[in-house]
Amino acid sequence: MAGAVTMSGFELVARFDAGRPATLDELVPLTYERCVDGLPPHVRAASALRRFDGRLVIVQDDADALAVRDGSGVVRAVLLPPHASGRRVFDDTLGNKHEKLDLEACVTIADGRLVAFGSGSLPARERLVVWDGRAPPVIVAASSLYADLRAAVTRGGARLNVEGAAVSGNTVKLFHRGNDTRGTAARNAIAEIELDELAEWLGGGAASPRVARVTAVELGAERGVPFGFTDAVALDEERIVVLACAEDSACAISDGDVLGCRIGLLSAHGLFMADVCDAAGKRTMLKLEGIERRLGSSTEFDVVVDVDRPSAPALLGRLVWEWQ
Repeated sequence: MAGAVTMSGFELVARFDAGRPATLDELVPLTYERCVDGLPPHVRAASALRRFDGRLVIVQDDADALAVRDGSGVVRAVLLPPHASGRRVFDDTLGNKHEKLDLEACVTIADGRLVAFGSGSLPARERLVVWDGRAPPVIVAASSLYADLRAAVTRGGARLNVEGAAVSGNTVKLFHRGNDTRGTAARNAIAEIELDELAEWLGGGAASPRVARVTAVELGAERGVPFGFTDAVALDEERIVVLACAEDSACAISDGDVLGCRIGLLSAHGLFMADVCDAAGKRTMLKLEGIERRLGSSTEFDVVVDVDRPSAPALLGRLVWEWQ
């Protein structure tokens, strides 16, 4: 496999810039315009964000629905096919957390479809959701793709955990969050697949896309807890903005306290990271899980926050980062 990493060291080590923090503000709860059977009245566990057909699509990791927010701020649910049990919501209190799709990343592709990726951390999570914005979304089994990803980016028994995705030219970059303590040494990684191969496969092609390249990444740590990717968005064909959080969790399938959140710029010159702070300048302990550029700007972003409480709505906010 081209670009395969060795089992020692990292190919990319992030540089931290304390002088250029990002500011998080304008936080609003994400609640639905109207209740839908089988769903709570609010967006749960927001995990990715993408602009699609002039609207913001919010991916949820523990509910079988996409949330779509229009320009006026109205949020509507777009239902996915339900689980075999009939349930659309998944968590520990219901005893069915292991059955969720765990959608954690999404991209839009040139043929006009949105593709959301499961994390791959359990067999039920080796699936994609594909939506053209008109017909109901469909679920696509992708065990072969995830097997290739797992072989490429994990080691020592660690779980695969795809948390972000971005299209860069004809490449889809998938961001693996290396936060599973089962591995000999957790590592973040960026795996690349060809966009043309993904589109052809989703259109009925026989072979799922293969991993063309993988880069191991060191993002630093906070009080001994490593930062891990949580999402990404392309600025252009050469630069990608990433999010990362230091979450003190036992493994890739459990939650924990967030000790810090950072934003980063990935380019041919490397990766540099900066803290995310609130409007008062205090480092945020919120878990930012999704990011999308605001139209007409390269320094303002829409972001979503997973509050890790099923009874509370996820949040949508503005992130301003003068990275230039």
